[in-house]
Amino acid sequence: MTTLIRMAILLLSLAVCGSLAIRCYQCSSDQDRKGHDSCGAYKRFNRTEHISIECNSDESHMPGSFCMKVVQQGPRGFIWDGRWRQVIRRCASVSDTGVTGVCNWGVYENGVYWEECYCSSDACNAGSIPGVHKSLQLLLGVVLIVGASAIIRK
Repeated sequence: MTTLIRMAILLLSLAVCGSLAIRCYQCSSDQDRKGHDSCGAYKRFNRTEHISIECNSDESHMPGSFCMKVVQQGPRGFIWDGRWRQVIRRCASVSDTGVTGVCNWGVYENGVYWEECYCSSDACNAGSIPGVHKSLQLLLGVVLIVGASAIIRK
């Protein structure tokens, strides 16, 4: 009888621990077929086209304990397929800042703007985090002002 109770407790704890894993959307706009935007690079992300996956399952490309969304936007045609914007949504286990619920952004040396957003609730990497587009507008404004002042000086 005690063995049966122990087995029941073990199965119950395994079920509870398994249900505590975070679920994230997983897609990349560079995997989209030509002319189709299913990952939300140019239009709003459609949750009905994707199913959030458990981050510690075999379906996940990368195991993790939180979700992330990466946006890269180039000043010209994007590097490999002519697109100027790329979005990646996936599970993650390490963030540069060590915090979730925030976005970090910057510009690579080649002029590509990047933004990484981290969150820790189920399917939280579906939409944009408030303030994301304002930071892009601010960055582009600064780049335009700096570029214009450099041209005027010459």
